Amino acid sequence: MTTDLSLAGLFVSGFLSSTLLPGGSEIALAWGVHTNAASLTTLWLVATLGNALGGFSGWLLGRWIAVRYPARGLSRPRHRRAVTLIRRRGSPLLLLSWLPVIGDPLCVAAGWLEIKWPPALFYITMGKAGRYAALLLLLNGI
Repeated sequence: MTTDLSLAGLFVSGFLSSTLLPGGSEIALAWGVHTNAASLTTLWLVATLGNALGGFSGWLLGRWIAVRYPARGLSRPRHRRAVTLIRRRGSPLLLLSWLPVIGDPLCVAAGWLEIKWPPALFYITMGKAGRYAALLLLLNGI
């Protein structure tokens, strides 16, 4: 029962910390490692799944926004440059979705700019998985 609650808490923490809401998935992951809540692989999978789905919810929010505010007709040069960069680099840019401050808005922007969902979900997941793998390596003293 305790393991199930720990994993559920890790999933929720991962999901929330990958949305525009604050969260502490790193602390939840460290706690899971410290308490031996589950195997490292299970902790990695749960944290990655929660965080990737949270990032993808940002993409979905961007798609919803695009219906009301299409990406056409941006007037500011700075906005046009950002849109051009995201469109040129496409979904691989979402490997950076794990970064603090820019990762969540990047997922929203990808949805708003109509980056296709399968590659968006793939790159969001790969970025998040790499982040948690690196964190687990650090927590275990490499």
